Amino acid sequence: MVFNPASPYNDLPLLPPSADVETKAVLKRVASAGRSLAELKGLGATIPNQSILVNSLVLREAKASSEIENIVTTNEALFKAFTASSSRVDPATKEVLRYRAALWEGFNELKKRGLMTTNLFVKLVQIINENQAGIRMLPGTVIQNTRTGAILYTPPTGESVIREKLKNLEEYIHTEDETDPLIKLAIVHYQFEAIHPFSDGNGRTGRIINSLFLISRGLLDLPILYLSKYIIEKKSEYYRLLRAVTAKGEWDNWILYMLDAIQTTAVETREKIVSIRKLIDQTLEIGRTKLPAKVYSKELIELLFHQPYTKVQNLVDAGIAERKTAAVYLRELEKVGILRSKKSGKEVLFLNVKLFQLLSK
Repeated sequence: MVFNPASPYNDLPLLPPSADVETKAVLKRVASAGRSLAELKGLGATIPNQSILVNSLVLREAKASSEIENIVTTNEALFKAFTASSSRVDPATKEVLRYRAALWEGFNELKKRGLMTTNLFVKLVQIINENQAGIRMLPGTVIQNTRTGAILYTPPTGESVIREKLKNLEEYIHTEDETDPLIKLAIVHYQFEAIHPFSDGNGRTGRIINSLFLISRGLLDLPILYLSKYIIEKKSEYYRLLRAVTAKGEWDNWILYMLDAIQTTAVETREKIVSIRKLIDQTLEIGRTKLPAKVYSKELIELLFHQPYTKVQNLVDAGIAERKTAAVYLRELEKVGILRSKKSGKEVLFLNVKLFQLLSK
């Protein structure tokens, strides 16, 4: 059958693919990508307080994943909104924060139930879009070239058809077979995007599924590998290779692309973690040598790395100090150059300048 981009792809083949997805080139790349991922997992386990790592990296991923959908905010707006109490947050930043909330929801659900299901996917997209819309009910959804208006792809139509394909995807995700999990990840990501089950939020939901799949297979303990930055940098190639699987059944190049994304991102994330650890150690040393003895504590310094901005209430919630004392502590941290105060509405926020610079690179 000749693929017609203007016709609903209700004949999207079920999984597993009939093609050979474990070619020599793919297996070679799997080995190196797997090693890089294992190194990242091992390093992540050495961070004393896991929330330090996850909060920082999750926000970076939320920003990058949203940028792929042309939802653009700044690091400044995002990190400030994550800490500030003010409800005056621009729409793009709110969308990025919802992505972060969806990722955490998915992670917690996976840890609780151990399953990746259609119901979970629906829950994720509802958080991302802040509505109760579920599986696409109406026809007319098409993927178009935004410049020319040409139709590039028409996903399957009809709720029963979409649910059937999602059920098959669930079964494939949970089937224990001999296919390497990293190859399966590439196949799962393609299939979800090809099903395109929602009216909006498919790309962001699909990228959350990537992280959850790696955790479900024990390849990572925490959602700290994010492919969005790689996809942004190679966006046209990403969409071209997706379409090549659909139109020509060309799995090989698509899987190689995803394996390269995994390896490149694992290496970059590992380097970022090393830099964060080094900065924590440097900041602990500055605190030990420059802060008054009654102010310095390891817990206080580590709290400054949960996210770039800190406020008095964060210290109170962590049990480090009462409000009045907490304000004194933050001012002392500012005096020695670790923090910089900024007004946000009626609040005063304190920026961990070096962490912000590190995460913004």
